[in-house]
Amino acid sequence: MTNKKVIFVAFAIEDERIRDMIRGQSLHTDTPFEYIDMSVKEAYDEDWKAKVKTRILRSAGVLAIVTKSSTSSTGQRWEIQCAKEVGVPIRGIWAYKEDRTEIAGVKTMVWTWENIGNWIDSL
Repeated sequence: MTNKKVIFVAFAIEDERIRDMIRGQSLHTDTPFEYIDMSVKEAYDEDWKAKVKTRILRSAGVLAIVTKSSTSSTGQRWEIQCAKEVGVPIRGIWAYKEDRTEIAGVKTMVWTWENIGNWIDSL
């Protein structure tokens, strides 16, 4: 975990608390990633999609917070599809021990800081 890498975090708005935990971790000086927050408080529009695509392109990878809310989140689904289309690596993390939701085409791992760090190091 030597070089900081920019990571885009894709999440369903219902999982904002989990995103905040990752955000807090990224503020520690020894954390190997920088975090891009693209939280959306307004309706999605084409301008938003263009901004997100630009930020995904600047990222070394997309970390998707995977929960049961992910299956109905149109924003998160679009972010993941965008990353796939532009070739940015994606990895999912399960936010809860009891929730093992799957997202098609996204390899998902158990959430530990070691797992996240190892994935980031591999980018």
